[in-house]
Amino acid sequence: MDALIAAAARLLAEGDILAALQRVALRDDPPALALRGIAMAQLGDFPRAKALLRRAARAFGPGEAVARARCVVAEAEIALVARDLGGPVKTLEAARATLETQGDRINAAYARHLQLRRLLLIGRLDEAERALAGLDPASVPPALRAARELIVAGIAMRRLRSAPARAALERACRAAREAGHPALIAEVENACRILDAPAARLTGRGPDRVVPLAEVEAILASGALVVDACRHVVCRPGLAVSLARRPVLFALARALGEAWPGEGSREALVKRAFRAKEADPSHRARSRVEIGRLRAELRGLAAVNATSRGFALQPHGAHAVVVLAPPVEERHSAVVALLSDGELWSSSALALALGASTRTVQRALDALAVAGRVQSCGRGRARRWMTAPVPGFATALLLPGPLPSG
Repeated sequence: MDALIAAAARLLAEGDILAALQRVALRDDPPALALRGIAMAQLGDFPRAKALLRRAARAFGPGEAVARARCVVAEAEIALVARDLGGPVKTLEAARATLETQGDRINAAYARHLQLRRLLLIGRLDEAERALAGLDPASVPPALRAARELIVAGIAMRRLRSAPARAALERACRAAREAGHPALIAEVENACRILDAPAARLTGRGPDRVVPLAEVEAILASGALVVDACRHVVCRPGLAVSLARRPVLFALARALGEAWPGEGSREALVKRAFRAKEADPSHRARSRVEIGRLRAELRGLAAVNATSRGFALQPHGAHAVVVLAPPVEERHSAVVALLSDGELWSSSALALALGASTRTVQRALDALAVAGRVQSCGRGRARRWMTAPVPGFATALLLPGPLPSG
């Protein structure tokens, strides 16, 4: 490696992109192409960055497997930032294995962190946690330690564990400052703001109130019966019933939870469950069937008792009923929540993260675009969707993740 390439690589590692480009902008040898590609990626020109990295990978000779693997890792990071989550996973794993075999443990660890960040984005928390356990934070530089702690914090936040998340972010902050990388410091500070942002909204008979993650965690552990509209479950410590695939039943459960300790009238329940302006006999007949199904689903958590005017929720062994709703509630809110991270998402990546079909996501995006909530750029396979972040909104908490049951 010549002096200019070494200097450019060092400047890129320190975050001085323009100074690095000045040293390699006019060169077309493979190392310079690779560094130019990384620099263009940091400037946000992803198509140009990918083209440069692919040119560099092709230009490296057959005896330069490590250099080619580094190009693959850099391109994988661009795909992750561009939210191209459906790319070839095996290619990155092969590059990581090559780097590990050839003794480049730092870049191998970086490739593993990219794999973990992808798992986190698509909600595969158990798999990410298992892979994270195999990484030794003491053997990597400060920037990778900060990245690792961000992943730890992300997993903890999605599992609604505020104390471990805060501890991980404190470690990430120290590591990022030790690394001295401005972009990494900004990413950690943004994660800290998300942790303190409203994570849910308490709704019911009184005025609504937004609450942070720590209070959500306390509510779930309090022994109350929680009707969670963020994840469409009804739960108390030790037991959770998912109604994510039963929207009518969840609408009834939420209406009864918001009416507790009072009752929900039959008229109000019909309108809430079936979105009808007026309840007709067919709605009333169907509501009786759905109430019976709700009783069966909630039999381990609560009774649904008939009253003179309607129905009332009677929790088993719980002192209260609490309804948690998303901080911002609207149609297609899950899609909006993912887009609110400020990054560009493809419809296929959104479908992968949400566990929905691509066509369902495309219909949601079209409806949101008509309403002016999102906008797209590019065409065909290069089309990406974006929206401005909602101020003070803990968007990461709406990514797919399991609700703790105990």
